[in-house]
Amino acid sequence: MADADPKPAAPSLDVVRARIDAIDAALLALVDERAALAVQVAAAKAAAGDGDKFGLRPGRETQLLRKLLDTPRDAARPSLVVRIWRELIGDSLSRQGPFHLWVWGGRDPSRIVEAARLRFGAAPLLKVAAKAEDALAAARSQGGVAILALAGDAPWWGRLLAEPKLKVFAALPCLVAWGAQSSLAVAEVEVEPTGDDRTFWVTDAPGSSAAIEDALGRDGVAGDLIAEAGGLKLFALMGFYQADDERLARAPGRLSGVIGAAPAPFDV
Repeated sequence: MADADPKPAAPSLDVVRARIDAIDAALLALVDERAALAVQVAAAKAAAGDGDKFGLRPGRETQLLRKLLDTPRDAARPSLVVRIWRELIGDSLSRQGPFHLWVWGGRDPSRIVEAARLRFGAAPLLKVAAKAEDALAAARSQGGVAILALAGDAPWWGRLLAEPKLKVFAALPCLVAWGAQSSLAVAEVEVEPTGDDRTFWVTDAPGSSAAIEDALGRDGVAGDLIAEAGGLKLFALMGFYQADDERLARAPGRLSGVIGAAPAPFDV
């Protein structure tokens, strides 16, 4: 019986390191080119009269990341892909105009600051707010984004019912592998459906969360309670719902409404 073909010899460590060095040089050249294109985007927007508009496009970012994560890979984990492109996107936005983050972290500020940096990268200026109201005030300014903890005793999210320009557009972290949902990002930004979303809905309906979930379910709406305080409840509804959806108009509660939506985690 003939011997099996011998396995090819593994490349030497020097060969592997040389290849890594070559890839690093190529990556740096491409990253530098991408950064230069961001400057050109800013110039094109200014020429078109849109230079004062915030460039944040959460729907477009989501589609980009999903496309990248759907691309066949041999070794790069989702967390690596997401972190690299979040840094690139954040740097690009910071070159196109004002872009600053205000974080209210509740009982665990360091955790929320870390989540904010994972989501928006290292480029934008980040400040820690003493109160949730301060972070929301910053979100009303040009290029402002507020990242607020889902602390049980601070129903800041209820304030958004009276501020239709401010919308939740992201839930942090964006990967299940990075931990449980801890905070929401808010800005004056257009929120668009991405195909796999969670809509955030507030109600003052009395009674248990289970009873409210049952009432929603009877109208074909699936949702889970994610925060409760001050007589208000915040639910995450499966899917993208408009503020005037008839099913939500029939839902329990006298004071209720949609306050935004966010893509589902990328690794669900």
